Amino acid sequence: MSAFDALHPALQHHIVNSLGWRTLRPLQEKAIEWIIAGKHALMLAPTAGGKTEAALFPLFSRMLLEDWSGLSIIYVCPIKALLNNLNDRLIQYTSLIGRSSAVWHGDISESARKKIIADPPDCLLTTPESIEAMLISSRMDNVVLFENLHAVVVDEIHAFAGDDRGWHLLSVLDRLTKLAGREMQRIGLSATVGNPKELLYWLSGHCKGEGIVLLESADDIEADVKLDFVGNLENAAIIISRLHAGEKRLVFCDSRARVEQLALSLRKKNVNTYVSHSSLSADARRQSEAAFQNEKDCVIVATSALELGIDIGDLDHVIQIDAPSTVSSFLQRLGRTGRRKGKSRNCLFLATSDHGFLQAAALIHLWNSGYVEPVGPPPCPYHVFAQQILGILLQEKGMGINMWRNWIGRIPAFAEMPKEIVSEILQHMLRTKILSHDQGVLWFGEKGEKIFGFRNFMEICSVFTSPPLYTVKHGRNLIGYVDEITFAGNAQAQVILLGGRGWSVSHIDRNKKIASVEPTKEKGRSRWLGAGPYLSFMFCQAIKYMLSSGETSRLWSKRAVDEMEALREEYQWIEMNQTTLLRRQNSSIWWTFAGKIANLHLAGMINSKLGKTAYADNLSIKMEKSVSVQDLRNLYRFTEDRFNTEDNIPAFLETIAHYKFHECLPLNTMQLMAQKRFCMVEHAKNVFEMPITLVDEGGGLG
Repeated sequence: MSAFDALHPALQHHIVNSLGWRTLRPLQEKAIEWIIAGKHALMLAPTAGGKTEAALFPLFSRMLLEDWSGLSIIYVCPIKALLNNLNDRLIQYTSLIGRSSAVWHGDISESARKKIIADPPDCLLTTPESIEAMLISSRMDNVVLFENLHAVVVDEIHAFAGDDRGWHLLSVLDRLTKLAGREMQRIGLSATVGNPKELLYWLSGHCKGEGIVLLESADDIEADVKLDFVGNLENAAIIISRLHAGEKRLVFCDSRARVEQLALSLRKKNVNTYVSHSSLSADARRQSEAAFQNEKDCVIVATSALELGIDIGDLDHVIQIDAPSTVSSFLQRLGRTGRRKGKSRNCLFLATSDHGFLQAAALIHLWNSGYVEPVGPPPCPYHVFAQQILGILLQEKGMGINMWRNWIGRIPAFAEMPKEIVSEILQHMLRTKILSHDQGVLWFGEKGEKIFGFRNFMEICSVFTSPPLYTVKHGRNLIGYVDEITFAGNAQAQVILLGGRGWSVSHIDRNKKIASVEPTKEKGRSRWLGAGPYLSFMFCQAIKYMLSSGETSRLWSKRAVDEMEALREEYQWIEMNQTTLLRRQNSSIWWTFAGKIANLHLAGMINSKLGKTAYADNLSIKMEKSVSVQDLRNLYRFTEDRFNTEDNIPAFLETIAHYKFHECLPLNTMQLMAQKRFCMVEHAKNVFEMPITLVDEGGGLG
């Protein structure tokens, strides 16, 4: 008997006859046995590898064989656009077997929500934030809504697991498990990750039942990857306008501002161009993505949002401006192509700067060596714990001081919290009147109501804070959103760039944060705040290798070879097995190639132990000229010390102070978070284990 034969007969019939599928993909075949057996699973396959069906077809079979009723499956995605994209497909699949599917997120209408509450679908697509909103809502009976849950599918799980949103996700899943009164089967979906067993354990290791990693390799799919150096964004636009005429091209930029600039340049060159990024209105993004899907000779310029599995049809080419900050992101983007028979996966890197070129060369080197970053959850999510205390309060209309353990006490990050830390957080929340305490029952205090009570406590639904944005409208049409810094200065005279088009600002309502605009042919500019990428130690060491080795690659263009030769000549003092202290006229730069977090740690040691001002980036630490090689060597003994935030790196404590729910944490708890999250002792040791060479003159990467 084949694996396919284990599916419910009705599902078998519709896969063959209604969908017209002659065979299942290897991963889909492999998954049937394990999913029907109820095992937790992590499924890894390239983008468009059929992971959704690999998870859902066996779950639908269980639904039919075991007669599940009501809301049985939760399907979680990191972004609303991906939910919208999947919704039509899941409605089709569920309707074939006489079941239903629906989507719930912040953009759906009130009438759609009421319909879901009144008549729950069998499968619900949603986000962690929307699950939280449902759990704390006073308008629904959570037990009735969630008592029939049997399984959860987490799509693009890597986007959760390396972030505090992952701890939030695990928290709401455990709360759903308690409401359902049974262990939910957990299935994670992702493209290639470097540590799949650890990722599976993160998802389900604290749950009852066994788990398995199911993998479909893309090794047999040819990949055509090239690197070219073009010098600036305008030159990139020229090349894109001349390449692959008559074909569909997806171009990735790693900032919204550059997406807008490139799209405008391409349109001026008469290229049929579409735009997609998170600050465009949902309608504008959907229209752009749908139009692109139906075109043949066109370009869509996008941020990383389009790497997360959103279906925009068959692509001919992926073009990357400069480079993403991880190999895993590159694999997601590369996987957008090569879906049609006879087509190879491909990606052309167009480097617009020295920085971008070195990052692209290093990333290709890491990819060629088979390296993919491990995904690890951030330690000590104490602010998420505080958020969950507030969420459970709303859900349960009050609770005892230790009742949280009944809801989220299994999750390792919370189960392993020292009792004194738990006590300190709760006592701080009581002392600062975020919480109140009456006869053994916790509730919101005066400060808690003031900080989090806005819009019926909806601020509690997410663990991240959105930056202040202005809504941009043309008449009644929503165009999108820009950061408030866009309107610094004389706002009435500004022209902004949004959707790849110029808009003249006709009126600003600063109270409501609304900008009214009119179309213009003038070139505008929009701004969004965002920190630059924090490159890993491995990534930065790969950049160092590219500069210090004589290696060339058949994947480099002639311009790329020439650029690398010029950079190696400029930085000829860089050697792989040493660090370099470059002494310039008014300052010194310590080239560590250790990554920004490790360099911030080292800069903090220079500040506190040497009393010298130091600033860090991914590759180096800039400091006062008076710092000597011996001064740096003397710092080695401090790498064994436990990290002390007050004495070492105040910038890290500042970072914690910008976390949402930081008000719920006492200072010493925030300091411990900074220590655990940002203390890169091992990487600091790696730096100190290399000789430090002094160079009295030379250049820098700026």
